[in-house]
Amino acid sequence: MNKIEKSWYQPIGFLNIALLPLSGVFWLVSSIRKMLFRLGIKSAYKAPVPVLIVGNIGIGGNGKTPFVLWLVPYLQSLGLKVAVISRGYGANPPHTPYQVTKSSTAVQAGDEPLLIFKRLGCDVVIGGDRKASIEYLVAHNEPDIIISDDGLQHYQLARDIEVCIIDNERRFGNGLLLPSGPLRELPSRLKSVDLAVYNGSVKEDGYSLCTSGLYSVKTGKKVEGHPLKGIAVSAIGNPLRFEKSLRANGIAITQNKHFADHHMYHELDFESYSKQPVFMTEKDAVKCQSFAEDNWYFLRVDAVPSEALIEKLHCLLEKKGIIGHGI
Repeated sequence: MNKIEKSWYQPIGFLNIALLPLSGVFWLVSSIRKMLFRLGIKSAYKAPVPVLIVGNIGIGGNGKTPFVLWLVPYLQSLGLKVAVISRGYGANPPHTPYQVTKSSTAVQAGDEPLLIFKRLGCDVVIGGDRKASIEYLVAHNEPDIIISDDGLQHYQLARDIEVCIIDNERRFGNGLLLPSGPLRELPSRLKSVDLAVYNGSVKEDGYSLCTSGLYSVKTGKKVEGHPLKGIAVSAIGNPLRFEKSLRANGIAITQNKHFADHHMYHELDFESYSKQPVFMTEKDAVKCQSFAEDNWYFLRVDAVPSEALIEKLHCLLEKKGIIGHGI
């Protein structure tokens, strides 16, 4: 985390104030853009199937992916065929739209889309043109509903349901827009979303993150007799939460290494760690499997939503006509 990012979660200081003019420009541009869509001067694409967006108003480490990993099976349990679209941040696919397959690499698909596909096996398509991704899925996979992983601010895409994920610990940081703060939109935006979901809270409409063991990066299989200390390596938005979870699982961290979110790992990144055990997240693991050592492990994390959240989501799906009453 660089100096600017650290300042977002501290009391407002000189750096934040100095960046306020840029935040003003950011607000003006984004406000004009939203106004153009609201007035119909710019038109949004309406998909032939329902679209549910899981996004946020801030950047980095809000917990969208664990929620999507829970949401897809939940919707499937209601009898829906579910597909996922993603921008595929940092990916370099051979073409777009690009459907993730068993032979896809993290470089081709991006870390989060590959993780979603590996864990769930559902249809996942990436590409910057979300309309093209949806049309590809409708033509080839015939989904009943499409989840857009991120894209809350992508107003070119009309949506049936908006879910905004909020980190219950960090919330909105200093409450300022980029680059003075971590926000892409002001907290007032939450008034217009269908569900504001708090990651790390079961008292509100939220979910807790529960660990379900350590797995081998190399084989993907659960490991019981793992070391109890080693190096924590991560390329995620909020590495401190991951390291806290490791310690809660009895792992003593001898050293930690933080890379930028979505960093594409190479063997050289681990050259100085010799043969020491390495612990990482599942998102990191999908990028390291091809060159992983036997003593590299990832901590699997699952979202456990509150009953209140499940009930609200179910009612929302009924209200929007996505499922029938009584399902």
